[in-house]
Amino acid sequence: MTDGLRLDNATCRLGGATILDRVSLACAPGELVALVGPNGAGKTTLLRCLVGLQTFEGEACLGERRMDDLRRTEIARQVAYLPQGHVFHWPMSVRDVVAIGRIPHLGGADLGESDSAAVDRAMVAAGVDAFAGRPVTTLSGGERARVALARALAGEAPILLADEPTASLDLRYQLVVSELLRDKANAGGAVLAVMHDLGLAARYADRIAVLHQGRIVADGPPGDILTESLIGEVFGIAARIIEVAGTPIAVPVAADPDGA
Repeated sequence: MTDGLRLDNATCRLGGATILDRVSLACAPGELVALVGPNGAGKTTLLRCLVGLQTFEGEACLGERRMDDLRRTEIARQVAYLPQGHVFHWPMSVRDVVAIGRIPHLGGADLGESDSAAVDRAMVAAGVDAFAGRPVTTLSGGERARVALARALAGEAPILLADEPTASLDLRYQLVVSELLRDKANAGGAVLAVMHDLGLAARYADRIAVLHQGRIVADGPPGDILTESLIGEVFGIAARIIEVAGTPIAVPVAADPDGA
């Protein structure tokens, strides 16, 4: 059984500013949770706190175990992290880049048969298998983003934290990647993804958690969370909510929530 991941009462200060203010958030097995909010709300910082890349007051737990009590290798086997930005400085082949995702399982050994199979599955899932032999530095920004996703998937960790996984992707691959995240949750994984597209969040996520000024101001099913009043308060825009095939879609109509 996959352990869930949770952040309890987290406060993070950077450069004298409070980025997260007593934030608690959980992601359970079988769930896809979309973390949304305006720029600067603290979404990336929250993910970094969960994987131990940012110091904070409070506690992060993997199941009932505190992350601080776990070895980095154990965390890496359980939690895959896809950060923002996909900068590759060396002209490694795409397959070699994706294979880096298997490092937590190798113990210093070379890729075994099961590792190679996991790399192949990850490349197919992310749609980069056709690029396997190409230097990653020759790919477009969207293609590199999918290579980075494949690298995160290759470790086959039961928990996936993804920071804007659909950024820089064309419309087709926004859907492909969103469906991939949904499939991972359906298979029993726990997925927490930062998303800016509220339509994708509403369509694919079980829950939407809204982070605003360092606090979680709403957390629940998309139909309960995506309201015109909340969008106006958090994003500073006027929007209309329409329903398409049972999914609430926020349609922006003015930059000023009072200007509709």
